[in-house]
Amino acid sequence: MSDTQQTLPRLGFIGMGNMGGPMAANLVAAGYTVTGYDPVPAAAERAAAAGVRMAGTGAEAVAQADVVITMLPTGRHVLNALSGDGDTPGLLAAADGDTLFLECSTISVDDATTAHALMLETGHRGLDAPVSGGVVGAEAGTLTFMVGGAAEDFAAALPVLEVMGGRVVHCGGPGAGQAAKICNNMILGVSMIAVSEAFVLGEELGLSHQALFDVASAASGQCWALTTNCPVPGPVPASPANRDYRPGFAAALMAKDLGLAADALDSTGVSAELGRRAGEIYRNLTESGGGGEDFSAIINTIRANSTQPGPAGSAGVAGTASQRTAGQQPAEQSGTA
Repeated sequence: MSDTQQTLPRLGFIGMGNMGGPMAANLVAAGYTVTGYDPVPAAAERAAAAGVRMAGTGAEAVAQADVVITMLPTGRHVLNALSGDGDTPGLLAAADGDTLFLECSTISVDDATTAHALMLETGHRGLDAPVSGGVVGAEAGTLTFMVGGAAEDFAAALPVLEVMGGRVVHCGGPGAGQAAKICNNMILGVSMIAVSEAFVLGEELGLSHQALFDVASAASGQCWALTTNCPVPGPVPASPANRDYRPGFAAALMAKDLGLAADALDSTGVSAELGRRAGEIYRNLTESGGGGEDFSAIINTIRANSTQPGPAGSAGVAGTASQRTAGQQPAEQSGTA
């Protein structure tokens, strides 16, 4: 073992999926010893190929760890993993005392604060540290981490988080990271729908995609949904629209995050008509079979639900939505808005 590996904390990593796998691989590449666990054989095999030492159970993966990272689908999965389920020992019981837990899943604020309380009750430390940046950011090590918890724990976790992320922000106390995440993704969901609606309107008015992009990307309409994840092919070559909407960030995950935002809106009494409506739109898309596509594929639903204006030819040189989308995914698969 090298001197560098001896001085770095030992890491346990639970959840080797589309996000967790690349994150763990970046930690291995930076010299960390990472012991991981994932119940899905394909995910475990990919992680092992990247140098992660795979364990047979989650408890085994965290038994010798100084820092434990979890990246799981829902709050229920997180709480079950921490506390155990039936005869399966939980991560908190299996870890040595005073282990630092970094909970990187996107879950509700209530579940995040519950998880933090469980960590403290069992003699551990913890941070909620959800991420933004999608699979591309996970692979490139450029994720944004939104972190909630004690300042001293944030300072201890920072070197590990900086390997996986390009920006790490301490947002406040326990739950603050999850609060920042759902607020950010509510902005993102609403803005992607707005950008997509504008492109469909531009098509009907005779604007080329490139012309609208060149104007809006340098004007007051500029936003991440336009300049990085543009919902039409061409203007941003790296956007999912150029690869048949294979996801960087799946529509089903956007629906999940907007559902968490809606729960927070209900609990706080905040009026947010656009945020709630965006959640309904993405939930409908997911329930209609489009959840596996990138969330920018919502533009296809908008086109499918658009009606041709009255006078013939009023759609201009771009043609009608129905003419342009011939051969694309039918409305019953794209979902309804």
